[in-house]
Amino acid sequence: MLKKYILTFFISMVPIIELRAGIPAGVLMGVDWKAAVAICMVGNMVPVPVIFFFARKVLEWGKDKKYIGKFFTFCLEKGHHGGEKLKAKAGDKGIYYALLLFVGIPLPGTGAWTGTLAASLLDLDFKKSIAAVVLGVMLAAVIITVLTLMGVMTFTAN
Repeated sequence: MLKKYILTFFISMVPIIELRAGIPAGVLMGVDWKAAVAICMVGNMVPVPVIFFFARKVLEWGKDKKYIGKFFTFCLEKGHHGGEKLKAKAGDKGIYYALLLFVGIPLPGTGAWTGTLAASLLDLDFKKSIAAVVLGVMLAAVIITVLTLMGVMTFTAN
C-alpha cells in the first residue's frame, strides 16, 4: 500500500505532468482521492524552491557551452521577452495573478515547474511567487480532482 502513495508522490513531481497525472494515477491505483490530492500537492511543490533559485543559474551557466548553449540562450531570451510583455500588460500586482492562473489552469505546458521557471527568469519576488504557485497548484488540484472523480463515476456506472 505504501508503494502506491510513494508512486503517486513521485508522479506529481515529474515536470509537465505533475499533479495533473498524479491525482488520476493515485486514484486509479486505489489511493483515496483525498489522500491522493494532498500527496500530489506536496509532491508538486517540493521542487519549486529549487527551480526558483537554481534554474536561471543553470541556464546562465550553460548559455555559452558548446552543445547546449543555443538552447539555453533561447530559453533565457524567450522567457525574458515573454515575461516583459506579460509584465507590461499585467502590471506589478497583476503578474502574480497571471502566474496563479498559469499554474492553476491545467493545460499542456503549464504548471508549477514552468510557472516557477518563469517567475525565476522574470526576477519576481520569491514569497509572492511561491504564494501564487501554491494557490495555482490548489486550483489545478480542484480542477483535476473534479475531472478525475467524474471520470471514475462515469467509468464505474458503465
